[in-house]
Amino acid sequence: MSLLLAVDVGNTNIVLGVFDLTQGQSSPLMHSWRIATTRERTADEYGLMFQELLRHQGKDLSQVSEMVFGSVVPPLHPVLETCSQRYFNTHPLWVEPGVDIILKVAIDHPNELGADRIANCVGAIEMHGTPAITVDLGTATTFDIVNNKCEYIGGLILPGIKIAAEALFQRAAKLPRVEIVKPLGIVGRNTIQAMQAGLYYGCIGQIDGILERLIAEFPGAVVVATGGLAKTVGKESKYINHVESDLTLNGLRSIWYRNRKK
Repeated sequence: MSLLLAVDVGNTNIVLGVFDLTQGQSSPLMHSWRIATTRERTADEYGLMFQELLRHQGKDLSQVSEMVFGSVVPPLHPVLETCSQRYFNTHPLWVEPGVDIILKVAIDHPNELGADRIANCVGAIEMHGTPAITVDLGTATTFDIVNNKCEYIGGLILPGIKIAAEALFQRAAKLPRVEIVKPLGIVGRNTIQAMQAGLYYGCIGQIDGILERLIAEFPGAVVVATGGLAKTVGKESKYINHVESDLTLNGLRSIWYRNRKK
């Protein structure tokens, strides 16, 4: 067995997924893990942590022959590069300018587009076709649009729901930190319930308000949601067609396959 380790490096979390390369380009995700992004960790700490996660699922470390990284945290690039070489004896593929992807990036400054957003779009195209709109509910909430010519034409970036919750806690002395969950109802009967209702339904209203305008401009677009909070709020949206928790990892796998001979 030959394994591909795909790693999505975000500002809040690092998500790892392992694929069996012997099953071909459409190989399903075997296992995935989510750990906190910590810029102070060394290459040795990340290497040992990655290995332990694989061992926990009974994977032979020698079978990890390839790695692909999509990262929006540049300070960690040399750390993870060293980790890959030292602990897996491989030079990873980085999703960066010059890498072959399925879509054309048709925006003013293509080099500014984050690797996670590229992977999301590639995953959405592979799974659901075009035109497509991806919604990533992470540290930030991002919307990305691919037209029916398979061109990435732009998107939107706004604060994520956790940032909004933290801002409430920091700027309002009497408001506590709260867990982001679906409330019992839209009207909160105490402070915590009121905050949870406001954050939850405010996020859904924001997402649907933007999607309503995007779908009017791109009729027939499939809307795919991903990210840590996609399952929490995705089902309440009027416009989200699919919730794909592993969209980014599947996109990274597809990008690796397109570049494997290079």
